[in-house]
Amino acid sequence: MYGGPGRRSIGHREVDGISYERRRRRYFALMAICLTLFVGAWAVVRHWSVPVAIAMCVVAAFLPPVATIVANRRGPDDRWWDEEP
Repeated sequence: MYGGPGRRSIGHREVDGISYERRRRRYFALMAICLTLFVGAWAVVRHWSVPVAIAMCVVAAFLPPVATIVANRRGPDDRWWDEEP
């Protein structure tokens, strides 16, 4: 269903602009960085420095909550779950 300039339907709901896709890309980028840090820390970095590998894992542990917050952050023009259509 077409709702005018900058609007498109995703599934059965309309999303303004590219907000949904942008949030989704940022979420997956943050999660990819998280996985890269975990895997890189214990597959590569631990051979040279265990404290650096542990620090990388600590940073990676904070990324999933940040990614979730980024993915669920409402834009100024986004409809929210409790708004009337």
